[in-house]
Amino acid sequence: MLRSFLMLGLLLSPQALAQKSDVPKARHVVLFLVDDLGWQDTSVPHHTEKTPLNERYRTPHAERLAEEGLVLRHGYASSPVCTPTRTAIHSGQSPARSHITYWTLYADRDQTTPWARKDASRLVAPAWDVNGLDQSDPTLARLFSDAGFRTVHAGKAHLGAIGSSGADPLNLGFDVNIAGHGPGGPGSYYGQHDFRANGRRGKPGKSVWDVPGLEAYHQKDVYLTEAIVEETCGAVRQAAKDGKRLFLSFAPYAVHAPIMPNKKYLEHYPDLDPKEAAYATMVETVDHALGALLATLEDEGMLKDTLFVYTSDNGGLSAHGRGGEQHVHNAPLRSGKGSAYEGGVRVPWIVRWPGVVAKGTTSDVPVISHDLYPSLLAAAGVSTPKDHVLDGVDLTPFWQGGDLDREHPLVWHMPHFWGVHGPGIQPYSALRQGSLKLLFFQGDGRIELYDVAQDPGETQDLAPERPADARRLAQLLAAELLRRKAQAPRIKGGGQPLGVMAALNEMQR
Repeated sequence: MLRSFLMLGLLLSPQALAQKSDVPKARHVVLFLVDDLGWQDTSVPHHTEKTPLNERYRTPHAERLAEEGLVLRHGYASSPVCTPTRTAIHSGQSPARSHITYWTLYADRDQTTPWARKDASRLVAPAWDVNGLDQSDPTLARLFSDAGFRTVHAGKAHLGAIGSSGADPLNLGFDVNIAGHGPGGPGSYYGQHDFRANGRRGKPGKSVWDVPGLEAYHQKDVYLTEAIVEETCGAVRQAAKDGKRLFLSFAPYAVHAPIMPNKKYLEHYPDLDPKEAAYATMVETVDHALGALLATLEDEGMLKDTLFVYTSDNGGLSAHGRGGEQHVHNAPLRSGKGSAYEGGVRVPWIVRWPGVVAKGTTSDVPVISHDLYPSLLAAAGVSTPKDHVLDGVDLTPFWQGGDLDREHPLVWHMPHFWGVHGPGIQPYSALRQGSLKLLFFQGDGRIELYDVAQDPGETQDLAPERPADARRLAQLLAAELLRRKAQAPRIKGGGQPLGVMAALNEMQR
């Protein structure tokens, strides 16, 4: 199937990134990974100016992070959907290499099958890793745990399918698991529903979506994010009491569907569409959880020695489930979750690292989720396995104020139809080098080229007027897909789809 990409050019061998001995070491590391949080879904602007969406949300604790750290305005997720990004963070490998290119649910079951009927393209998704991460993988948590850290996961895991070893974070190197399991969304956000899907529907019985491990909060007037952070703060205090270095992966299920309001904050949004008001309360609740974690770390004397990274696993939901007009919830970016366009993959990124990251700074240097694997390890002085091939790069020299030396461009590969129609929601591969982003839509062989620094809304396709750049980047994308051993989709009924270079040649005839 790889031949179908018609790759050209020499392959570049990946090189291990030398960890610089002069990089100060973080005693503690916190990854704060919000689910489905869009690029403008906080009051911290990631654009060149504050947007109306920034004005909508109440996130003072995210503002504190930004004031005390670095805002990366061109920060990306590894995929426009959740599991591929989450596994990329915890493995350091892009979805193109890991073959975890779609969201997982049940072991050994292709989760793309139920959506194939809605796909108008002529493609069939390739064989992909339907189980996600495995207990034998050298995950972030395992490496931190082996180095003596207390490793805590809290909230949504979605790193391995139900029935596989990776469904339980404890099998992936975490010492403590708070409410994490295989599914990627909660049954309910309300303790009065026991966080059950059927509880939300007013019915008895269990489902796979029910959030585990929070029985102490059942039948109580508590929001899921609040329960998770309360348990997490307890785990942080225990780590401090035990004198342990901490690696915390805090990943609230919010703001993933179902969109359910935290009713005590609804009064803050009287003029919004009811669905959008509910969504805003979810964002605000996540920010209160951020504030609680920061306060706990500070109370325990840990915050001054903590590297804290705040980001999202994919672009904000916009094709369905939100109020108002579809496909505009990440404006000025185009489209949203599931899409090849910027709204699907550009996400909030804030880094706070006292004594290392300059306060109140911004950067337009592109970074991507799987950069976090080598970066968090290097920041803490933990070595990466020599035989583990990485696609991410160590950002710590860049965070110190130096240049970012990236040998290979940013690459996305999602040979699947997500299941909801919208702009750019198609099987695709893409590449960003410098300010240019090339998109290859695998179903119809369409190639598009944008300068996303000057045109973040991807309104002007430059491919027809800049054919030399389109050819150069198409060739580079083809080589990168081959280097990472990416799997190509196939044509329904047989045959081979157009590869990147063949599609470009067709377009230029």
